[in-house]
Amino acid sequence: MKRALLVIDVQNEYFTGKLPVTYPSGSLDKILQVMNIAYERGLPIIVVRHTQPQADSPIFRKGSKEWELHPEVAKHHYDLLIEKNVPGSFTGTELENWLRNRGIDTVVISGYMTQMCCDTTARQASHLGFSVEFLADATGTLTFKNSAGVATDEELHRATLVAQDTFISKVITTSEWIDSVEYSERSHLVASVSG
Repeated sequence: MKRALLVIDVQNEYFTGKLPVTYPSGSLDKILQVMNIAYERGLPIIVVRHTQPQADSPIFRKGSKEWELHPEVAKHHYDLLIEKNVPGSFTGTELENWLRNRGIDTVVISGYMTQMCCDTTARQASHLGFSVEFLADATGTLTFKNSAGVATDEELHRATLVAQDTFISKVITTSEWIDSVEYSERSHLVASVSG
């Protein structure tokens, strides 16, 4: 298994803008934790930034303060910055080729929003033949109300995770993921010594 971490849309819009993420609590800390672990273990880190295509958009307007990466993410190491204009990180970007050129077969999903860009990207990855690990506590969302009804932040998050864990992704917590990365490293080391 060769993993790459995707850090999707961790932008100021979700903290100081019109779409403040509210669930689960501590998701940003978990995202930063997995970025640190990925860097320490030599796993590629791809940061994804969303831009609304309309120049006058009230959210994710290119060049606005809210469009910028969260400062804690911006100061972390990453190997690639992907710019996207739709929920899926693979649509109209170099992401698939970049992953395939490096022999990566597994993508790790972190970021925002659980039911939108994280969900769409995970589905795309699965359809393209990648294995997907979806980090339950390093993704997040907020309550939505629209013409279809109302869904709380917790309901949206939980329902998306349940759907993802049905034939699309392996849904795991950050601590479970870290254990899995460390286990893979130990197994690889043992195989190298044995060979």
